[in-house]
Amino acid sequence: MPRAFSELTFTPTVRAHQERMGSAKTYAKFIEGGPQQGHLIGDPEKAFIEARDGFYQSSVSEIGWPYVQYRGGPVGFLMVLGPQTIGYADLSGNKQYISRGNLDGNNRVAMILMDYANQRRLKILGRAEFTEGEAAATSLYPDGAETPAERAVIIHVEALDWNCPRHITPRFTEAELRPHLNTLGQQLAQLLAENERLKQELAKPD
Repeated sequence: MPRAFSELTFTPTVRAHQERMGSAKTYAKFIEGGPQQGHLIGDPEKAFIEARDGFYQSSVSEIGWPYVQYRGGPVGFLMVLGPQTIGYADLSGNKQYISRGNLDGNNRVAMILMDYANQRRLKILGRAEFTEGEAAATSLYPDGAETPAERAVIIHVEALDWNCPRHITPRFTEAELRPHLNTLGQQLAQLLAENERLKQELAKPD
């Protein structure tokens, strides 16, 4: 866990609970001294982020209630624009605008990006900035999107952390399964052809 992430998340009440549960000493090294780390997007993070077809994003309303929304699109719709900047075209949805409204009052976001197939996840903390209008999102509009964009969303990253893979149940998208299904399909076709050949051989008179 990098220092930047723990500085934002290990609040006094969190530290107090860590003390009660006996884990405070383990995590002390992430908040006491040492170089600042975990606030920049490196090559592994960039590759991971841009390979995703969706992520979970949380915001908080002005009355204190958190709200988690799933944002999805074609692979690559979430783009790394710099070492502390992520952007995406906000595609038109059901027009409830709960996240959008929440972020007008508090622009902090927490994001969780999942790779279920390889049991990996990346947590990101940042602040959201919007430029309204479809034209503003032109440079971020992904190939293969099926709906228009309503705005450009820029996330200014303040911290990120690779999360523990424990308890992530492997799941696979059709795209992830397709190479394996194609191989199985070829093998099945070969077996069927061989089966038909053997049937014809057995049907021949002695």
